[in-house]
Amino acid sequence: MNQFNNNFARPRTSSFTNRRNYGGSSRHPYHNRNSYRGGGSRNFGFTKISHDKYIAKAEGTEMPTIYETDQKFDNFNINGRLKVNLSRLQYTTPTKIQGQAMPEILNGKDVLGLASTGSGKTAAFLVPMINKAMDDPSQKCLIVVPTRELADQIDREFYKLTFQTNIRSAVVIGGASMYRQIKSLQRGPQFIVGTPGRLKDLSERKNLRLEQFNNVVLDEVDRMLDMGFIHDIRNLMSQLQRVRQTLFFSATMSPKIEVIANSFLNSPVRIQVEKQSPAKNVDQDIVKVTTYSDKLDKLQSLLHQDDFEKVLIFSRTKRGADHLSTQLSIRGFKVDAIHGNKSQNIRTKVINKFRNNVIDILVATDVAARGLDIPAITHVINYDEPANYDDYIHRIGRTGRVGKKGYALTFVV
Repeated sequence: MNQFNNNFARPRTSSFTNRRNYGGSSRHPYHNRNSYRGGGSRNFGFTKISHDKYIAKAEGTEMPTIYETDQKFDNFNINGRLKVNLSRLQYTTPTKIQGQAMPEILNGKDVLGLASTGSGKTAAFLVPMINKAMDDPSQKCLIVVPTRELADQIDREFYKLTFQTNIRSAVVIGGASMYRQIKSLQRGPQFIVGTPGRLKDLSERKNLRLEQFNNVVLDEVDRMLDMGFIHDIRNLMSQLQRVRQTLFFSATMSPKIEVIANSFLNSPVRIQVEKQSPAKNVDQDIVKVTTYSDKLDKLQSLLHQDDFEKVLIFSRTKRGADHLSTQLSIRGFKVDAIHGNKSQNIRTKVINKFRNNVIDILVATDVAARGLDIPAITHVINYDEPANYDDYIHRIGRTGRVGKKGYALTFVV
């Protein structure tokens, strides 16, 4: 199975034949060997992962459908303009989470939805919430998400669905201009999409009046718990209207999440679609390396292969991501990097370049492991091993989405 370890296809012609600049030492400044082995006091909290867990075959090419094949969006009791916009976007058949959740949300029910990223849950809550606002201008909806990238993605979907309507949104996230966000809030948008920290800041400054909101969506709650946002979320929820519709979406349902859900929801309808493990639709393998220069050369050989069309590479550190992006650019690849030290404006521009195929390689820290939904990523490469197995699963979940087969490779020593 370890076909990627030694049998690399011959690279396409490259002018970068002089390797002297890349060193012969395994102790590269961004390369910590201890962190790969998972042991010792210098391991910085990383958990040893058996290399066997990085090796698995996709379970056949026939992937379970995520669609409700016996339903159509036209059959839902929603505004005609909204149906036109759905048709414009070529949304005809709802996914399973959409087909099951939308009727309940349209009927005013609180919903607890369990569905993984890539299952279509954004439209599952946006369509009925937009319909509600179109029918009643007094309806205001707050959408709380863990990451800036996810907030931007939801707002892009919102913009498409509200084409030629009077429904407006504002995005409030950290790392972006607070002044501009305050200006956008002053225009009175019916929808606000934001991350907990910035929402809390604006509320404390009295620029955001949460008591006006009678609908709230909490998306990727498991991730918000991982990031330590629970106290901010409780604070935000306490300020909303007591009589409201609450939608709660999470990929997992731990006992902690269930307790939180019960404190926020009123007699919710619980909807769960089967979780598609990355093992089902992602071929996973390892690439063995010995030195840093060997690692970089093997990565170059991989990236020169024709089937590596759109590649997301994970680096453990911010400096490492920038360094690797620079080295790949020197070697002639169309590449850029994102991480937490880059401004939101820069991160958005880089992600859009990747989405629109201006670049075909994106180097990222784990900031991109969740909340990044870019179609047609063919390969995920763990240039640095993840800190734990959960991070690994989220990383490789960026490929093999919506029933398509993907590939994941992890470099190991």
